[in-house]
Amino acid sequence: MKQLTFYFDLISPYAYLAFHQLPLALQGLSYQVRYQPVLFGGLLQHHGQLGPVEVVGKREWTYRQSLWLGRQLGIDLKLPAAHPFNPLPLLRLAIASDAQGYPNRFVCDTLFKFVWASGKNVSDPAQVAELAQLFNLSRSPDAEDVKAQLRSFTEQAIANDVFGVPAIQADDQMFWGFDSLPMLRQYLEGDNWFHSTDWTDAGQLPVGIVRKR
Repeated sequence: MKQLTFYFDLISPYAYLAFHQLPLALQGLSYQVRYQPVLFGGLLQHHGQLGPVEVVGKREWTYRQSLWLGRQLGIDLKLPAAHPFNPLPLLRLAIASDAQGYPNRFVCDTLFKFVWASGKNVSDPAQVAELAQLFNLSRSPDAEDVKAQLRSFTEQAIANDVFGVPAIQADDQMFWGFDSLPMLRQYLEGDNWFHSTDWTDAGQLPVGIVRKR
């Protein structure tokens, strides 16, 4: 049975879509998933990047494409009252739901639907507190060890070359983005192409020019 790590931040609509499509995309395969919350903003800061919704034009496209994908796939998707938002309270809630910090699928599903299917103000502390009542929390979301674990999870993801969410790790390979699910399936099925030079040498391509910043 293959062990997968699903790196996610609830702020990403693509992580929401990938979370719901994962069982269908991998139907018939033997695998287990560990859901690991990370702070997307921490990844962006480490790599010196802007988030998709921080780029004029790309922001609108992100929302429109996400809504269209949800419509095409039959996944209920409504934009939250405001976006981007501070995901820290929800990420810490996810971590606090498990003694080891890894939320189960029910917790992830509930949190993702709160953000991407309710249309609510997901930054409202009263809404978050009400949501917390649905879980049998192992720790307080405000506990220092919970906050530290989110930082540790994010640092661990960076060390594993995660640069965005969703990202799914299988063995030492990383598959980024909602649209990588078919690639992940082929890898898990044992496609030898992932051991070919096309795959292994792609990261060795020389840099032709470096853009000045």
